Amino acid sequence: MATFEPVLLRNVGVEGARTLKVYESRGGYQAVRKALGMSPDEVVEIVKEANLRGRGGAGFPAGVKWSFLPKDRTHTLLCVNADESEPPTFCNRVLMESDPHQLIEGTIISAYATQSQIAYIYMRGEFHEQFHILQKAIDEAYAAGYLGKNIFNGDFSLEIYIHRGAGAYVCGEETGLIESLEGKRGWPRIKPPFPAVEGLFRRPTVVNNVETLSCVPHIIERGADWFTGIGPSHSVGPKLFCISGPVNKPGCYEAAMGITVRELIERDDMGGGMAPGKRVKAVFPGGVSMGVLSAEELDMKMDFDDPRNYSLLGLGTAAAVVIDQDTDMRIVLRNMARFYGTESCGQCTQCREGTAWMHKIATRIAAGAGRLEDLDLLLETARNMGMMPGLSICGLSDGATYPIETIVKKFRSELEEAIRSQPAGRVDRVLQVLN
Repeated sequence: MATFEPVLLRNVGVEGARTLKVYESRGGYQAVRKALGMSPDEVVEIVKEANLRGRGGAGFPAGVKWSFLPKDRTHTLLCVNADESEPPTFCNRVLMESDPHQLIEGTIISAYATQSQIAYIYMRGEFHEQFHILQKAIDEAYAAGYLGKNIFNGDFSLEIYIHRGAGAYVCGEETGLIESLEGKRGWPRIKPPFPAVEGLFRRPTVVNNVETLSCVPHIIERGADWFTGIGPSHSVGPKLFCISGPVNKPGCYEAAMGITVRELIERDDMGGGMAPGKRVKAVFPGGVSMGVLSAEELDMKMDFDDPRNYSLLGLGTAAAVVIDQDTDMRIVLRNMARFYGTESCGQCTQCREGTAWMHKIATRIAAGAGRLEDLDLLLETARNMGMMPGLSICGLSDGATYPIETIVKKFRSELEEAIRSQPAGRVDRVLQVLN
C-alpha cells in the first residue's frame, strides 16, 4: 500500500500552526495569490475538473453548485457550514482548532470564485474554544491585509464574520442554516427556489462545509489532476475519517477514500484495533444518520458509492462509531430514536409525529415491555417518512429512519430474543408507567 501524505491535517501538531507566521512558513496563502491571478470562472472550472464533492454528507460537487449562481447577479454571499452536529463527527472541529488559516484561505478562494463579498462562518454553538481560535486567526488575516478591502492589494474585497449557532441539529441543513443566520427559527425552507438563486437575505448564496473549503487551496496549488489522482475515480481527493468507541486510538485521520471500515478500525495508523477484551458488534460508519453495519459487513468501502450496497443512506460525514459485543442493541435503538425525536424541527407532520412515535416504541422495547409487532411498526413508520417518499422538506426524516430501519433489520434476531425473554407481566407494568 502506497504511503498517504496528509494534506488537510499536514499542520496538525506543528508548533504554532494556528498562527499566520507559521502557516505562511509552510506554504500558506500561496494558493490564494495564485487564484487571484486567474478569473473567477477559471477557479470554478478547476474545482469542477477536480470533482470536489461536498464533505458535509450529501457529496454534491462543489464546482457544479457554484455554477448554479445566476450570471447576472450583483451580490453574492458565502456561508461556511461549521455546525457539525452529526454524532459522532469532529473533523471540522479538528481543522478549525488546529489549522484555522487553511479554512480562511479556502474561504477567500471560494468567495473569489463565486464573487461573494461577504462570508459567514456558521459555527456550532458548543465550539467555545474553536470560536476564539478561529476569530484570532481572522483578526490576523485582517491585520495582514488578507481580508477586508482590496485584499492582497488587488480589486477583490471580502469580509468574514463568525455566527454562532444555538445547538439545533437541523441547522446543518443549508436552508435551516440560512434561516438561523437571518435571526429566525431554524426551519428548512421549501425548495425551489434554491439558495444559489435566492438564499441568505434573498440573495444568491453558496453553502459549503469546512472540510470542503479546506480542500480548495490544495486543488489550486497542486492542480485538478493531483486531486483526481487520489482515491477511486468516483470518490476522489483526501478525506478525513473520524472513529470513536472502544478502539485503541479514537481520533480523526486522513486517507484516500476507498479504505474499508475494517481498515479504519484495525490499521495501526488509524483506530489501532479494538480495546482489550472487546469485539465489534456493529459500526455506524458515516455518522449515525447513515445507518448501521453488522460485524459481517466491515469490508464496506468508505466512499460515496459502496455504502448503498449495504443498505445505508450514503457515506455521510465518514465518522464511524464502533459498538462492542457487550452493548444491548435495544439501548442503541432507543438512543437513536430519542436523538432524532428531539432534533426534528416539527415543521413536517410525518417527521414530527414519526420520530416521536419511533422514540416511544423504542423506549418501550428498551424498558423490557416490547412486543414483536413493535419491530414491524418501526419499519412501517420509517417507510412512511422522508424525502424519498416525497413527504419532507429536508433530509432529517431520512436521517432519522435509516439508523432505526437498519438496526431492526440487521439485529432483528437479537431484538426478538430480548423481547421473548422479558419477564412475565413486565409489559403490563411498564405500560402502566409509560402511559
